[in-house]
Amino acid sequence: MYRAPRGTSDILPKEQAYWRYIEQKVVNICQLYGYERIDVPAFEDTGLFSRSIGEETDIVQKQMYTFEDRGGNKITLRPEGTAPVCRAYLEHGMHNLPQPVKLYYIGSIFRYERPQAGRYRQHYQFGYEAIGDDDPALDAEVIDMAWQFFSSLNLRHLSLILNSIGCKQCRPGYLAALKSYYANYIHDLCSDCKTRLNRNPLRLLDCKKPVCQQIADSAPKSTDYLCPQCDEHFKRLKRYLGLLEIPFEINHRLVRGLDYYTRTVFEVQPEAEGAQSTLGGGGRYDDLIEELGGRPTPAIGFAAGIERIILNLKQQDVPVPTLPRPQVFIANIGDEARDEAIKLTARLRKSGIGVIEAVGDKSLKAQLRQANNLGASYTVIIGDQEVKTGTVILRDMTTSQQKTVPSSQLEGLLLG
Repeated sequence: MYRAPRGTSDILPKEQAYWRYIEQKVVNICQLYGYERIDVPAFEDTGLFSRSIGEETDIVQKQMYTFEDRGGNKITLRPEGTAPVCRAYLEHGMHNLPQPVKLYYIGSIFRYERPQAGRYRQHYQFGYEAIGDDDPALDAEVIDMAWQFFSSLNLRHLSLILNSIGCKQCRPGYLAALKSYYANYIHDLCSDCKTRLNRNPLRLLDCKKPVCQQIADSAPKSTDYLCPQCDEHFKRLKRYLGLLEIPFEINHRLVRGLDYYTRTVFEVQPEAEGAQSTLGGGGRYDDLIEELGGRPTPAIGFAAGIERIILNLKQQDVPVPTLPRPQVFIANIGDEARDEAIKLTARLRKSGIGVIEAVGDKSLKAQLRQANNLGASYTVIIGDQEVKTGTVILRDMTTSQQKTVPSSQLEGLLLG
């Protein structure tokens, strides 16, 4: 028997209420802050990701789904959402629009990772990007938007983790300090970090191995090496967050897992600890548009995994609204009644009334049992006698009371 591939999952009807609840909250918050929806392809030219994310990142080296299509093109299923949005920004000349351009997306992300709770090889993500301005007030808005989104979901006990990792002017000095510090611990590092030390030392702070985390705790802090411009940017951001009354913690090990980040990086985490605790995160990527062939264009964004949000909603017992179901079940007994039920079902649906029609040869008792299991508010019963008299039996499934009414009056009774 075939099964869903490892690291993927079916989203069954009983789970859909969580998905619709979150998606509607995403749409509401994005509209409130002036962000417009964009949908990009599920796959892109491989070079888009290797160039933007960074050749030395785990995503590019270990996690991307890359293949050659029938035309000989090297294609990758998108492992993150920002680079495709930036590609679309450039391709469609959005730099000619009033800046910043504010966009959001909801879609699937593909990474070959070890499946865990809240982490899948195909998972769903929403994100938003503000492209075209470097004002720290925009950073504060993006963070505020994330904070208000999680608050709107009624999630509790969240923390905002913040850091600044500088820019291409001041980061070289910080990287030199990191290399010097880690040189004293080279024999204690994991094999991946020994490679990172020479190729991409910033990634040393992101390692999840316990021994490497202990070493990183005492590593030099990026905020001690910021240039005057980055330092001022970070000070203003912290002041703005204070004005917005958003509490935050500075974590000097926070660098995020993508090479395109500059200056501000942040994450929203619940109290639960562990590698899978982060609900969402983001930061500035002021050099990415230029790296992809555009002119220098500052930008900042945020993204969150929907499965992980649902996991936290369940852990905190947050109730979500149930999805609307058809209000009416139509039961029928006899061939003539079946014909009449088919016509009545179509008539009610055209009036905007949700209907489930009984099918098969079940007894009336079995049909009523089915209506009850489906949660119908009313059951309309049609037999041969009702066909002759132009009536139906309307049964209230909550009280079990029923009455005979003219079929022509049914819409008014149900809608009234």
